[in-house]
Amino acid sequence: MPDIKLTRPLDDTPALSRADRVYYALRDEIFDMQLLPGDRLTEGAIAERFAVSRTPAREALQRLQSDGLMRGYVRGGWEVAPIDNKRFDDLYEMRQMIETFAVRKLCDEAAQSVELHLLLDALDRVWKVRRAQRITDGGTLVGLDEALHHALVAAAGNDELTATMQRVTDRIRVVRRLDLVQGDGIADTYDEHAAILDAIRAGDATTSVRLVSQHIGGSQSSVRGLTMQRLLAARTETGPDVSGHAPARLRRTI
Repeated sequence: MPDIKLTRPLDDTPALSRADRVYYALRDEIFDMQLLPGDRLTEGAIAERFAVSRTPAREALQRLQSDGLMRGYVRGGWEVAPIDNKRFDDLYEMRQMIETFAVRKLCDEAAQSVELHLLLDALDRVWKVRRAQRITDGGTLVGLDEALHHALVAAAGNDELTATMQRVTDRIRVVRRLDLVQGDGIADTYDEHAAILDAIRAGDATTSVRLVSQHIGGSQSSVRGLTMQRLLAARTETGPDVSGHAPARLRRTI
């Protein structure tokens, strides 16, 4: 049965290389909106901040670039990837293709798969709870939301699709987190997840695909109107600015 817990490597894990340590720290700051789209960094400042040479700093930034979270420009300068609505639309389309395939396959297996029903039971305990028991912290809910979607895709048994789903999730996490932190998506997320789980348990492929498509489309519509002002407001709500110890920002693109 797929693990429904979402974990991240710890900064103090001995096995992490210098480049890994820088990578995970910067990635988390982007996900937590402490570094925002358009913020500019330099390799030298990153190296100084983390007490490493420029080589692991560059490796970490290049890895973030491959994740679609950072982009380089000139002379060791880097920029947190700006909001690109076309790119996010493409990623949401990929997500919809992967997840509708997965739930259709799960519905075909629902009648005879004991393991699937155990997974659905575990997910029910998270999402089918009374309103008073619902988690209202958007940051925590993002992790639970991702865990549900990944558990369903992983349960379909296609390792390549599961890996692709992870890459898509990493690229949309910033805007998805904003939807749950600042938007009105928390109650809808609980209700929609519960309905999806019920449809899969019943083996109703048509309803499952429709509900998943509507669920993903609703999230996509919510983030399409994303603005820098909303991002700045989210940073204020989700924690202190790291600008006091983050690398110098040469400018902010708005």
